Amino acid sequence: MSFFKRLKDKLVGNPTEEEKVAEIIEEEAAEQKQDEATEPAQIEAIVDENEKAEEVSVTEATSETEIPVASEDQGQQEQQEQQEEVQEVAIVEEPVKEKKPSAWSITQKFKAGLEKTRNSFTSKVNDLVARYRKVDEDFFEELEDLLLQADVGFETVMELMDKLRFEVQRKNIKDTSGIQTIISEKLVEIYEQGEEDLIELNMQPNGELTVILFVGVNGVGKTTTIGKLAHRLKSQGKTVVLAAGDTFRAGAIDQLQVWGDRVGCEVIKQSEGSDPAAVMYDAIRAAKNRNADVLICDTAGRLQNKVNLMNELEKVHRVISREVPNAPHEVLLALDATTGQNALVQAQTFKEATNVTGIVLTKLDGTAKGGIVLAIRNKLHIPVKFVGLGEKMDDLQPFDAERYVYGLFAEGLDKELQNSED
Repeated sequence: MSFFKRLKDKLVGNPTEEEKVAEIIEEEAAEQKQDEATEPAQIEAIVDENEKAEEVSVTEATSETEIPVASEDQGQQEQQEQQEEVQEVAIVEEPVKEKKPSAWSITQKFKAGLEKTRNSFTSKVNDLVARYRKVDEDFFEELEDLLLQADVGFETVMELMDKLRFEVQRKNIKDTSGIQTIISEKLVEIYEQGEEDLIELNMQPNGELTVILFVGVNGVGKTTTIGKLAHRLKSQGKTVVLAAGDTFRAGAIDQLQVWGDRVGCEVIKQSEGSDPAAVMYDAIRAAKNRNADVLICDTAGRLQNKVNLMNELEKVHRVISREVPNAPHEVLLALDATTGQNALVQAQTFKEATNVTGIVLTKLDGTAKGGIVLAIRNKLHIPVKFVGLGEKMDDLQPFDAERYVYGLFAEGLDKELQNSED
């Protein structure tokens, strides 16, 4: 399937679905306006009937007023039933919109979250394409420099340039029109590397506890990310318990408690300075007793004291695996995207200490070097499972290579997509 075809089917979403949603909203608004318009007419009819009833004799009034009262009650009952039907439609529709956001709305989050990278990197690519009419070696050299400036990484850039040169030669491409599509497609290929389901969490079957261990240095947004992930899992109907295993950083336990209160999750904690492994032991016992689906564990991130930190993580890992076989089921490393290449150094260090199964890249919306996603994947062979695209609760999104690349080249790809349809 071509990259353009995937853009239309996956990124943009199915237009007919959004049209149906718009039609439902318009129908509800029309029904509400109709109800508001009929209410004054019904009231006037009732007043007229009452006035006529007062003019007749008492004996006639007792016999005649029973009919309008009955019709009045029937009309009010029908109106009440219509209002209940409208309310039932609203009740059914609203949760669907919250639980299943459209493909287009998710794509827009990536586009907005990568705005800084796109403004600095993609604008330069657009200028490069505009300056070069032909695809030659000078064009490739300048493109290579731009990719390196975006922190895509040396190995990834070299691999990409080799693929681009081969594709240009194979298709006998002479000019730069459509080159952004080829770049985008090759970047997706490099990231995915023939693997599927990279973003899926290793969730255990119903009735079994899933343990997710978070690691990362202080200040990368680890605790905030735990809160957002807990919110995401709870919205999927999961029962989530949090373990405050960062017992050394001042305020870390209180910060996690705030997030626990915000998303409605119980936080298992001890006093500051306690043994993190003991906290994990208590948390696992509590999660099992409460029949929880997921236990998310916070840990310390004192990278400056590397030896003690790594020994501590190994001890925590042993305790978890002893209490829950094959756990932790996920070890997620939180990295700050704004640190660029320094994030690679952190990732390498934690990878040596524990079996990191996935990356959560925070603050991607705050950096102009969003290419670090590709560098991490290609150099460390660890998939990026989630990215932080903003400050809101639902701005933690599962990483999607195609939406990510679209976020980098949105304007150029939109133009090329429109040209291909024309």
